[in-house]
Amino acid sequence: MKRTHYLLLSLLALALAACAFVWLNREALHIAAGSVSQSLCAAAFVSQVDPDRIFEEEQRPLMSGIAWAVRYTLDRSRREVRSSALILFRARSVYREGLGCTPALGDDPIPTTASTDERPAPDAYGPQLNTPSDPALRKALDLAFAEPDPTHPRLTKAVVVLHDGHLIAERYASGYGPETPIWVHSVTKSVTQALIGILVQQGRLRLDQPAPIAAWASSTDPRHAVTVDQLLRMDSGLPFDETEGPVSPSTHMWFREADTAAYAARIPLAHAPGTAWGYSNLGYALLSKLVGHAAGNGGAEQFAHRELFAPLGMHHSLIETDASGTLLGSGFMYASARDLARFGQLYLDDGVVDGKRILPQGWGAYSRSQTLNTGYGAGFWTNLVNTGSVPVWDAPWGMPQLPKDMFYARGAFGQYVIIVPSEHLVVVRLGLSVQGGGTGIGDATAAIIAALRAKRELAEN
Repeated sequence: MKRTHYLLLSLLALALAACAFVWLNREALHIAAGSVSQSLCAAAFVSQVDPDRIFEEEQRPLMSGIAWAVRYTLDRSRREVRSSALILFRARSVYREGLGCTPALGDDPIPTTASTDERPAPDAYGPQLNTPSDPALRKALDLAFAEPDPTHPRLTKAVVVLHDGHLIAERYASGYGPETPIWVHSVTKSVTQALIGILVQQGRLRLDQPAPIAAWASSTDPRHAVTVDQLLRMDSGLPFDETEGPVSPSTHMWFREADTAAYAARIPLAHAPGTAWGYSNLGYALLSKLVGHAAGNGGAEQFAHRELFAPLGMHHSLIETDASGTLLGSGFMYASARDLARFGQLYLDDGVVDGKRILPQGWGAYSRSQTLNTGYGAGFWTNLVNTGSVPVWDAPWGMPQLPKDMFYARGAFGQYVIIVPSEHLVVVRLGLSVQGGGTGIGDATAAIIAALRAKRELAEN
């Protein structure tokens, strides 16, 4: 009897411990399921790469020991991915042509939204890879794709180099190519910044105006004074919302809220506007809503294609939306490396493409102008601060081995669009460096600059 009694007590203790684990980690389990369904849906239907490979390279390392509890199913006929964590916590993402994948809460249908009419066009650089003949440039690409530490794989997927507006070098991992759209994470913020710039150029927004957000309209609301410029610079006073762990205001917003901007608009300020810097996905969700307001009935994604992607020839790019139709402009863009190189070139050319100005004059200089005492500009990171580190993340602000005028778009897991005005250079690096250890793209870019300078000196002599 005693043995049976102890066994029952042990089983009860285990059951209580399991219940406590689930209760304490319920938000993380919801987010894990949402992240898996969204990522693998886009892998299958947007990037058209192996979703099982993406789960192993990207999602499993992020699971913090709960990968065993995660399951997913891909339904190609319905064009959706369903996932679960411990069976109880479920998520679904649905693909829509031209719009990418949308997180769905429950089994409710995703609202029908007009997709872009434009079919992916062949890349203007042509189907052939541009493999450099210069040994020094080839060595720089080798550096970008090197795997010096097997315990921290870099998993570089694409590197593209533009110099003086010309494609001079590129390389891709197996299964990827010039037309493969890749998840660029927070590089999306810099593209959202460009969409805001287009609205400023068109006279539909002003940087110094209070952000026209309905929930902040009351003059007694401390958020009423927050300007568009402060949202772009991340000194709006909204809290630092992305931490190292799986649960944060940003992950909750992306995977647990049907209307991301409405959620962001409910968050109180942590500081007075203009007094403190804090990394802000919330701010870029609100900026995305402003783009949607300007787009009107045509849809924000169509606005992005018509006003930015089409003029630049970015035919393999899209920004996904939430279930309400608002762009996920804080981090859910898919783009080919060549498309992103064209985007970087737009900033080198100060917002002019094919002789037409689409961004305000001086927008490139504005983008890299310093915010407070940080290494952040307005929608881009800068190379103005090479001491100290980004708060919370303990990550370096810039790349001291590169010229001071360099500025760059950066996304999680090693997504970079590096722009160096003094060298007339754009370098794009995309990959899945999920397990830390860095990407080596700073050193690779320094090697590219050295190779170009050596070639120029040889030609001059």
